[in-house]
Amino acid sequence: MWLPEAPTRRAALLGCLLALGACGFAPAFGPDGPALGFREQVEVVTADTTVFDYRLREALSRRLGQPASPAYRLFIRSEVDEVSAAITPGGSVTRFNLPGKAEFTLTDSATGAVRAAGTVTSFTGYSATGTTVATRSAADDARDRLAVQLADLIITRLIAATPDMATE
Repeated sequence: MWLPEAPTRRAALLGCLLALGACGFAPAFGPDGPALGFREQVEVVTADTTVFDYRLREALSRRLGQPASPAYRLFIRSEVDEVSAAITPGGSVTRFNLPGKAEFTLTDSATGAVRAAGTVTSFTGYSATGTTVATRSAADDARDRLAVQLADLIITRLIAATPDMATE
């Protein structure tokens, strides 16, 4: 029995892009995107007590922009743990997971009214099988990735929770 060749990756990607275009998909911060009302309107406030808090605030600020006079304030409280994920029979840890959580509250700067609140969670991991320097670099990179993941989840939740604000 003869079967046609399976589509190539390029053809599959093109088909997905056409399908997304047909359904009205637009990048969140692109022209006419659903998050334009957030751009340069939100001041991000974190505890700034850890390097991770700084990384999370920077990841959010890159997406939201730096407001001159913010209409909203986004308060963030984050928590990151380090959990051994793989242990050799000799007791050496070869992999760590970093589960993280960020609680957020978006308030109106003028009135203090809460516009949105919630908690997002994610995790990432890194290998500890290299040298001390390589392991430290992998741990730092994993924390950077976790900060970006949590920032993306927070922004997605804000867009979903406040559709009226996202298009203002």
